[in-house]
Amino acid sequence: MFEKFSEIPKNLSPPAILAFSFAILIFIGSVLLYLPFAHVGKLSYLNSLFTATSAVCVTGLTVVDTGTKFTFWGQVIIVFLIQLGGLGLMTVSTVVLLLLGKSPSIKGRLVLQNSLTYSPTKDIFSLVKIILLFTFATELIGALILGAYWHRFYPLSKAIFYGIFHAISAFCNAGFSLFTTNLEEFSANYTIVLTIASLLILGGLGFLVIYEIFLCLYAKKTHFSLHTKLTLITTLYLILGGTALFFFFEKANVLKGFSLTYKIINSFFQAVTPRTAGFNTLPIAHLTDATLFLLIILMFIGASPGSCGGGIKTTTFAVFLSFIKNKLQGREKVHILFRTLPNETVQRAITVATLSGVLVAICTILLLLTQRYGIPHSSENSSFLEYLFEIASAFGTVGLSMGKTPTLNCWGKITLSLLMFIGRVGPLTVAHLVKIEKVTPPYQYS
Repeated sequence: MFEKFSEIPKNLSPPAILAFSFAILIFIGSVLLYLPFAHVGKLSYLNSLFTATSAVCVTGLTVVDTGTKFTFWGQVIIVFLIQLGGLGLMTVSTVVLLLLGKSPSIKGRLVLQNSLTYSPTKDIFSLVKIILLFTFATELIGALILGAYWHRFYPLSKAIFYGIFHAISAFCNAGFSLFTTNLEEFSANYTIVLTIASLLILGGLGFLVIYEIFLCLYAKKTHFSLHTKLTLITTLYLILGGTALFFFFEKANVLKGFSLTYKIINSFFQAVTPRTAGFNTLPIAHLTDATLFLLIILMFIGASPGSCGGGIKTTTFAVFLSFIKNKLQGREKVHILFRTLPNETVQRAITVATLSGVLVAICTILLLLTQRYGIPHSSENSSFLEYLFEIASAFGTVGLSMGKTPTLNCWGKITLSLLMFIGRVGPLTVAHLVKIEKVTPPYQYS
């Protein structure tokens, strides 16, 4: 199987191959989860397909309870899909080929670069090795901490599995949990909360950022690239700003009556998780409308390029804001961190942000049509914000939910599945597959 990646068809572009690899992995996962040994009772193929899509696209949205509906082997399949989806099938395939003493083709390297958003080719294998080493080392440390805590309540084997499952789910920004209420019962256990939050942040920074940090620490690299600086600064601002706003919006609601430490730590956690994974320590459906809209914005922004998360990405958000700022100041060029950005970079950021906004709007309309057709807004249980929340969660491959996803009909589940796929591979990748023909006008207006 892996040797086939050294013979990638020449007529397929790297973005097409990347999307195709995720689609194949989703199909294989859906078939495995549909088999009787993987679940308890009846499970429709659509629900198994939705679960596989959510796992491979490291989202975390679920239509059935992961901890009770799937058997041990079903849960093993899900965590493998999360790991493969987080790292990327091309990354894993490259490692296997290297272990077999083979080398991927030139196109295989280009596909790998596309999946990692990494440009130079000469250090691509060093990057892959560091990615694998850092990923497994971080997940192992997280699993040991989580497993040691859960061993207080469960047998050793179950505690170890729970630790491994949640560590992988957190680092890969998936948000799948084996607990029915996610992490709500651990909201006062700061070891669990901070461990999961740390894994989420590290998994959401992006492999290129991790690679540069590694070079700075061990290879005596003297400075970070603009990409890494922008990612780290934007991530810090989003976490601090999100924490402060969540604390302010919820101090008289779900945080009322708790200690200051509890309020700060859970506000911090709920500011981290919307941009990466669907873990929650507080009941999402009980949050205020202002907080829910804040979470929608954070989910739309998402994680960083080359990471396991989705959304428009932190760097795109930063460039887009810089574009607006520079235009208001009357500048023709976009300047950020004492650097002038190429027009191509700026145009790409604008395109991604605009395309993503249009996509979220269209999918929200589709979901409202398929779930509430003919029902007036003035009726009881108006659900506009709830459905917009689910759409933003799917696009950002986050997984936070207000409880609407399990109640969706088949068209709603298909809509979210497609959106999770687009959110994982990227809207520009999907747009590339459409192959819109470029038309040159015969004349120009003076």
